[in-house]
Formats: sequence, C-alpha cells, structure tokens
Amino acid sequence: MALDRHEIPADVHAGHGLALVSVWVGLVVWCDGERFWWRTGWDDRRQRFTYAWHPAVDPARAARRVAFRYGDLRRKHAHPEENTS
Repeated sequence: MALDRHEIPADVHAGHGLALVSVWVGLVVWCDGERFWWRTGWDDRRQRFTYAWHPAVDPARAARRVAFRYGDLRRKHAHPEENTS
C-alpha cells in the first residue's frame, strides 16, 4: 500500500464497490476505483464537511497528501501517552 512508504499504519476494508482505508481518528479514505477522497474539515457556513480528492491513477501522490493530513491530525489529537513531554 502507498501509505506504507510514509510509515502510516492503516486498515483496509472493501465492499459494495468501495475501498475504505481507516488511517486515524477522523481520517478515513474512500476509493471507488476512479478517485480517493477524505474529509479535510468543516464548513460552518454550509454546515457540512469539506473533502479533498485525488485521482486513483496516482496512488503515490494521493498517499503523500493523506500523509500530510495524517500529520496534521496527529499533532492536533495525539494520544495522551504521546503528550508526556
């Protein structure tokens, strides 16, 4: 999996024509064979989630973008045992 290159553990599940990759709390990546997409935030004005997407033909670059999002979320929501410094 492309996320392995970024040393990001993930669980992959498939069914109903979709692959779902559980990466971190609040970071799930879906793929329908044409594109990957994941939540990037919340739009207060529209009261809905915002998403990023990337073409499925370029999984390495999609993984890089997901890795950036993963890093952001880890910094914001680290496990309590990781906050010992």
